[in-house]
Amino acid sequence: MSNVLAEVTGNLGSIGYGLAAIGPGVGIGIIFGQGVQAIARQPEAYGLIRQNMLLGFVFAEALALIGIALAFVFRA
Repeated sequence: MSNVLAEVTGNLGSIGYGLAAIGPGVGIGIIFGQGVQAIARQPEAYGLIRQNMLLGFVFAEALALIGIALAFVFRA
């Protein structure tokens, strides 16, 4: 069993980032899905909803970019 674990080499940070990118991806999907639904329900609030939607997108995308930067910084 230890032979198998010893043979796992390479950049495991890439695998970790790939798994960590699932969170922001799902978050962005929820943000835009709910934003479109909110605009459909209340078209007069389009500006406020769009602003909040884009702000949420920026924060979620920033988490993904920080994750990829850390994957390269802490390369094993």
